[in-house]
Amino acid sequence: MNEQSASPSSAPAHGTILVADDERHIVQLIKLYLSNEGFGVETASNGQEALAKINRLHLDLLILDLMMPQVDGWEVCRRVRRDSEVPIIMLTARADDVDKIVGLELGADDYVTKPFNPRELVARVKAVLRRTSQAGPTTAVVEVGDLHIDPARREVTVAGTEIKLRMKEFDLLLALARQVGVVLTREMLLSGVWGYDYFGESRTVDVHVTWLRSKITGSTARIETVRGVGYKLVGPAAGA
Repeated sequence: MNEQSASPSSAPAHGTILVADDERHIVQLIKLYLSNEGFGVETASNGQEALAKINRLHLDLLILDLMMPQVDGWEVCRRVRRDSEVPIIMLTARADDVDKIVGLELGADDYVTKPFNPRELVARVKAVLRRTSQAGPTTAVVEVGDLHIDPARREVTVAGTEIKLRMKEFDLLLALARQVGVVLTREMLLSGVWGYDYFGESRTVDVHVTWLRSKITGSTARIETVRGVGYKLVGPAAGA
């Protein structure tokens, strides 16, 4: 692998992605498909190497396998999220929800279960990058009851007390708050907040709504479930 930084004239058309996985054939497969789409690709075979490259290089997105040697994907994600919002897609070999939920809780933007279709992975990469590039179209403060959301500062307060939200929790709450009383389907929320078309991962939205509800408990605003459809944020004047 070429460790030298590319010159401006040879910079990748669509950004640089780090693929960290100890399975060489998976790394090479992902690299092939991403390179064909115009992405620059850096690779790492363990978590320690991944962290070193993350600190040294300008990266636009990370693809992290969870079960890497030396430092696993969870820990890499945890360390990155201390001071960076670079998009992260997790790779997991388990089909159940445990790895996925933990990854989301640590701040991952998306996850893909092995074995996977490389074309779907590329689609998810593009979607996550598209969402990131389109983030923050307006900085107008949003208020719903005693819930105060400041997009510019990425701060949320309930009755004057600040509450700490993860990146996706904040984005989800803001999406609901900008359309108070309007039912947003899971597909709409996946597209607007996570930036990708519906791949059947409605569980992602449900988990984040559960976390949000626990954090805004006591607010005069609340998130209601519309069974079989989606969610809406309502204020104190909404019908009981």
